[in-house]
Amino acid sequence: MALLVLLALMALPFVEVWLMIVVGGWIGVPWTIAALVSLTVLGGGVLRRAGTKAFRDADEAMRSGEPPRGGLLDPLMVMVGGLLLVVPGFLTALLGVLMVLPFTRPALRWAFSGWTRRRMSRMQERMDRRFTPPEGGVPGQGGPFGPRPGGGSGGGADSAGPSRGRVIQGHFEPVDDDGR
Repeated sequence: MALLVLLALMALPFVEVWLMIVVGGWIGVPWTIAALVSLTVLGGGVLRRAGTKAFRDADEAMRSGEPPRGGLLDPLMVMVGGLLLVVPGFLTALLGVLMVLPFTRPALRWAFSGWTRRRMSRMQERMDRRFTPPEGGVPGQGGPFGPRPGGGSGGGADSAGPSRGRVIQGHFEPVDDDGR
C-alpha cells in the first residue's frame, strides 16, 4: 500500500502537466494560466478563512475548557482542500474542491472514518497476536530471555512477582569525581 501511494505521488506531477497541456489545447494557453492562477487565489482565500475559523474555534475551546464544537475533521479537510487548491494543477484542484464543498464533506468524512476503523481493527489484531502468550504459556513466567531460574516459584529473588520482571544479581562500585 505504501509503495502504491509513493508511485501515485511520483506520477502526480506528470499527470498534472499532461492535464495542463490538454486543457491548454482545448481553451488556449492564456485561459489555462488564468484558470490555474484563479484556483491558486481561491485556495489562498479558503486557507485564510479556514485558518481563521479554526484558530477562533480552538481559542474558544481552550478558554471554555470544552472540546471544539464541530470536531476537528471538518476544519482539517477544509485546510487540506485549500492546500490542494493552492498547488497548481487541475487534478489537485478537483480533489481540493471536493474537500472544501460542504455537501461533499459528509461523504468524505464517512469514507475516512470507515478507513480509520478498519485500520485500527487490523492494528489491534496485530497487537493481540504479537503480545498474546503462546498456548499453554502463563503471562509473567519466562520472558524474552527464556525461563526464569527456579521455574518462577520458590523463595528466591525471582519470586517477587511477575510484575517485577527479571532480577539480575550484581554489585557496583561507586567512582569518585577525582577518578579513584
